[in-house]
Amino acid sequence: MAQHKSAEKRARQTIRRTEVNGARISRIRTFVKKVEVAIASGDQEAAKAAFREAQPEMQSGVTKGVLHQNTVSRKLSRLSARIKTLSA
Repeated sequence: MAQHKSAEKRARQTIRRTEVNGARISRIRTFVKKVEVAIASGDQEAAKAAFREAQPEMQSGVTKGVLHQNTVSRKLSRLSARIKTLSA
């Protein structure tokens, strides 16, 4: 348990940050899942639209510090590649 005022404050802030970051990650997962569903349905236009919505959400995760830049780049690249294969 925290013994000093500053440590108590840090404990409170950590709880709040954890909630906010969890919500951000959950929101990103939801957008990615929409892209996955569109890809599974085979509709390239819907997949592209969902991808365009998911892209800024994922990048904001990098800006806010909940995801690493390389992770987001890798996931976006793989989703984009899967969308391109729908046209073939």
